[in-house]
Amino acid sequence: MTEENKDVQFVETVTKMLVEQPDMVEVNRTVDDLGVLITLKVAAADMATIIGREGRAAKAVRTLLRIIGAKKNERVNLKIVEPEGSEHESAPARQVSEAPAEEIPAEEAPVEEAPIEEAPAEQPEDDILGDIPEPLA
Repeated sequence: MTEENKDVQFVETVTKMLVEQPDMVEVNRTVDDLGVLITLKVAAADMATIIGREGRAAKAVRTLLRIIGAKKNERVNLKIVEPEGSEHESAPARQVSEAPAEEIPAEEAPVEEAPIEEAPAEQPEDDILGDIPEPLA
């Protein structure tokens, strides 16, 4: 096995161990000016397994690939190609209520102004300390 195929071999081995249809695993390697790109294709039913909960499995494989690439001073990235009909949701679906809240454009929104308080009139200097009680001896 050549040095440049170790990253491909790693992704292929790990992926085939995780999926239910290992014969559907396809791994390709391309090199360009940005580094090495490993493209992974699996069966639609195995997408959720490869991605993992909150993307943890994919993140772990990517981290290990970067370590493998660092040994050869290469930047290695993993792209997981999502096939049509996969069970994995790429973005969580948002619930939209049937009656959306009415929005008022910013120009038409009523502006509530706080009442302006006037500054208290200045007290003479001799009256400022007049409210403080004398300490008991």
